[in-house]
Amino acid sequence: MTIKEFFKKITAPIIWANLLGMAALLGALAIGVWKGLEHYTHHGEIIQVPDVKAQGVSDARYTLNQAGLDAVIADSSYNRNSPPGAVLEQMPAPGSKVKSGHAIYLIINTTSTPTIPMPDIADNSSVREAEARLRSLGFKIGPHELIEGEKDWVYGVKYNGRMVYAGDRLPVDSRIILQVGSGNMEDYSDSLDIIDSLGIYTDMPVSSDAESSDPAGFEF
Repeated sequence: MTIKEFFKKITAPIIWANLLGMAALLGALAIGVWKGLEHYTHHGEIIQVPDVKAQGVSDARYTLNQAGLDAVIADSSYNRNSPPGAVLEQMPAPGSKVKSGHAIYLIINTTSTPTIPMPDIADNSSVREAEARLRSLGFKIGPHELIEGEKDWVYGVKYNGRMVYAGDRLPVDSRIILQVGSGNMEDYSDSLDIIDSLGIYTDMPVSSDAESSDPAGFEF
């Protein structure tokens, strides 16, 4: 076969028809794949994130799924003013624009009250210091129980009618009762004042002359 015959053969209409057909087929396949990926990834589909704060986990998950979004519990925290299991925070924030299928991360209120150790305040701090430490930890302070002792000094700690001690773990929002000194305690100096007012002196010094004299008062 000569070169002229070869070029004549490959430039025949049937060859070009086959090539054009293959090109059209490849183009159609490419367009189909692109459309399929666009549908699968929801390309160009934008959804506004609904507000699910304060909802329970089940309700929040349902709301997000209905909107075409996924709910993911990312963490838990404690808020005494919210019911257990309620959504405290969500990311992205409500009103954000995201693609369908986007994950919405939720922070929920813990289902159990956390506990913390009782600090060392019994017989170790004034009532003002003790109250400040307890409130900073989240405890509530009930009416004081006054007992005999130094005024405004903390002698003990009670919870639900029982004594608690440093290191005991209590629910963070527990109501604490402090045993506080009333200031009504025996004062030795007050007793001496009473004795002195009666003319009784028990601490009078003994003179050296009296110590050297004979008990009977006779000289030999």
